[in-house]
Amino acid sequence: MELPVYLDHAATTPLAPDALAAMLPYFTEWYGNASALYSLGQAERVAVENARQTVDDALYATPEEIIFTSGGTESNNMVARGLAEAHPDKRHLLTTPIEHHAVLEPLETLARQGYALEMLPVDAEGRVSPDDVARRLRPDTLLVSVMHANNDIGTVQPIGEIGAACRERGVWFHTDATQSFGKLPLDVRALNIDLLTLSAHKLYGPKGIGALYARRGIALARFQEGGGQERGRRAGTLNVPGIVGLGKATELSLADRDAEARRLTDLRDWFMERLLTIVPGARINGSRMQRLPNNIHFCLSGMDGEPLLLALDAAGICASAGSACSAGSTEPSHVLKAIGLDREVARGALRLTLGRATTPEALGYALITLADAARDLRGLSYAGAAR
Repeated sequence: MELPVYLDHAATTPLAPDALAAMLPYFTEWYGNASALYSLGQAERVAVENARQTVDDALYATPEEIIFTSGGTESNNMVARGLAEAHPDKRHLLTTPIEHHAVLEPLETLARQGYALEMLPVDAEGRVSPDDVARRLRPDTLLVSVMHANNDIGTVQPIGEIGAACRERGVWFHTDATQSFGKLPLDVRALNIDLLTLSAHKLYGPKGIGALYARRGIALARFQEGGGQERGRRAGTLNVPGIVGLGKATELSLADRDAEARRLTDLRDWFMERLLTIVPGARINGSRMQRLPNNIHFCLSGMDGEPLLLALDAAGICASAGSACSAGSTEPSHVLKAIGLDREVARGALRLTLGRATTPEALGYALITLADAARDLRGLSYAGAAR
């Protein structure tokens, strides 16, 4: 087993070697501007459109419905601001209190501008009720935004049912699929999704590139102006190496998605069962059944997560207390607050997210290290954790 043991794949993933190999020629040999008319630029354009085809095939979309962006954050902002500007007569917004800040903050900005922002309640597992969504829809509802899978606790939402409720009432439905794209099946037609966000660096692609699926016919005001790229919907010189890397990472993820999901689910479930057995005060957060295959999120009552993270780091294990976008905050995760955990329990939260390189041996080592660290910090002793 090699160190470090990387267990923070929800934050970012290592770039797949095949994705890097696909990208490299577009830094050096094929360096033209994809918007140019000369042959070098047109070769770039072909690479961009091939990647677009790969992404839209993965979503069962069409190429003209895929807009390349700089990542999930831009895509989420584009949805909120683009819809609001294009449809000023609709002033009601529905979302959940467990969304990523890249969804919450743009919607909160609209709320400060006079929009009615309503939070959908979630249960103790972080799940939204589709019936609750349907009850809260109004004639002036502009947008319902419910993430496919939560980046902290891994809970997967019933987005097909939510999308159906929105489609029936003619309300646009957006899902942030940053964590689920490449891990779970996603058919935007079958799930009644109007807008979907994804990011390359969550599925072994490069940082700085993502995409927005926008169903044909949806009017979105241009989020970024200054050129006619992306059919006039997103100005700026196309990041061709990044787009190629996203396309290749998507292709690789789809090739082994189902088998890898089964493997990671087995590892995940083994870890959670052993954790509950050997570490006093451990509790699993999120749904046990409707959960990302690679997500392990738990709290150790009466403990602070930071010393545990430092102990894991000293042993060569990379983990987190939750979203990397909130790292350094002394406040418990907004997700844990929303599912009803009190501050004392929530401060002992840890998140381990598995990936392609995660082996049973590495996960067993992490469990032993965690159990020993918790014992030392509590001054308790209990059975060993060897698998």
